[in-house]
Amino acid sequence: MSLSTTIIWIALPFFAGFLIYLLPQLDRALALVGALASIAYAMLILTGYNTLGQLSTEPLTLRLLDHFGVTLVIDELSGYFILTNALVTLAVVVYCWNSGRTAFFYAQMLMMHGSVNAAFACADFISLYVALEVSGIAAFLLIAHPRTDRSIWVGLRYLFISNTAMLFYLIGAVLVYKATLSFSFAGLGAAPPEAFALIFMGLLVKGGVFVSGLWLPLTHSEAETPVSAMLSGVVVKAGVYPLLRCALMVESVDPVVRIFGVATTLLGVFYAVFEKDTKRTLALSTISQLGWVLAAPAVGGFYALAHGLGKAAMFLAAGTLPSRDFKELQQQPINSGLWIVFVMAGLSISGLPLLAGFGAKMSTLEHLLPFQTIAMNLAAVGTAIVYAKFIALPHEKQGNLNSGFLGAVAVLIAGLLIANLGYLQAYTLANIVKAVAIIGAGWLVYFLLARRTAFRLPRMLEQFEHLVGMMSVMAILLFWMVLA
Repeated sequence: MSLSTTIIWIALPFFAGFLIYLLPQLDRALALVGALASIAYAMLILTGYNTLGQLSTEPLTLRLLDHFGVTLVIDELSGYFILTNALVTLAVVVYCWNSGRTAFFYAQMLMMHGSVNAAFACADFISLYVALEVSGIAAFLLIAHPRTDRSIWVGLRYLFISNTAMLFYLIGAVLVYKATLSFSFAGLGAAPPEAFALIFMGLLVKGGVFVSGLWLPLTHSEAETPVSAMLSGVVVKAGVYPLLRCALMVESVDPVVRIFGVATTLLGVFYAVFEKDTKRTLALSTISQLGWVLAAPAVGGFYALAHGLGKAAMFLAAGTLPSRDFKELQQQPINSGLWIVFVMAGLSISGLPLLAGFGAKMSTLEHLLPFQTIAMNLAAVGTAIVYAKFIALPHEKQGNLNSGFLGAVAVLIAGLLIANLGYLQAYTLANIVKAVAIIGAGWLVYFLLARRTAFRLPRMLEQFEHLVGMMSVMAILLFWMVLA
């Protein structure tokens, strides 16, 4: 992969986004081109070929402004994240094709797509800061796009929490530079402990990890359906990706990332099991699945791909349901086409063979450290319980579904089936039996216990003032961890 190819690929979505304002009649076509270009670039990375058609398995490292400036790393990890962004964006473009969305919507979608792509290529703290801030502004504009009082408030809430967290992150990045004369991720190992704590606090909030991610359920559930799909499928992973990259580059970071992975997985799945609202259940499950991505950094990229495709499909289907209340949905059959989407995507995230989620989940479980094993296996059962709520919904053949929806979920489900071929080594008899046993245990618990419970968890910690307090708690926890 050459420098010029990489720069063109990073710049293309921004150029196309600005061009939409000059040629608004081409808004959908330009958004489609941006997504397809990212798919092509990601496939070049993952198939291991450079721009000359030669096989290359070495990661590409680009230093654009000497050793202290912008550093880009392109390898298999970034390839999986970039492919996730590309496929989810493509699906959303197809979903919105005949919806009458404005040129402004498509332009901001491309801005968000491009900035998230840039975050997935960054290996230094300053360029990552710029990419995350641009993605945050674009996400805010998409959340607030309906221009209702509710959407504007949810967008501003997201923007304030995000920007406050990134302020602490920026201070940490400056401390890394002061200690190492470089903004590279690798400098985190030689930086003072307070730099580590501040940077991680910012990234945990941005990525929706552990209690720092309790802003996520309201934001993702209240956004419009295609925006929810992009937020949960891709955008939060821009905050998780650098945590994985740092864990792989700095040995001392790995155990901290794994600890937060386990804690996040358990917290998210516990909330999701008891949630009665469909979109909030999916949003809370996103927190849990981000923990799975962090639990085993070496294979986190493939898990991010499997989750991103499945979760985007689930959000698109949930946005078509006649109600968001599970109790109401259990009393009225849903469209069988929607039910099939829930089954395919839900079983993939649960880890059923023949879908990408199986290889992702089994490879993650195989790369766990001993202290993670029991907790993550329990979380796997919890995930099966969460998605049993969707799979168990009554259904019947009804009217035809929107063509845009069908095209979008076709892209995502096809991605889950094809990506399954990337981890064929996971198909051992022991893994297949384990996956079926986990899903079976989850369904058994759901039908015998969870389905009948009326218990609701309080949402007090999701309130705006408490979200700010959670950042303080996370800062204290991180400082204690690094100083201890």
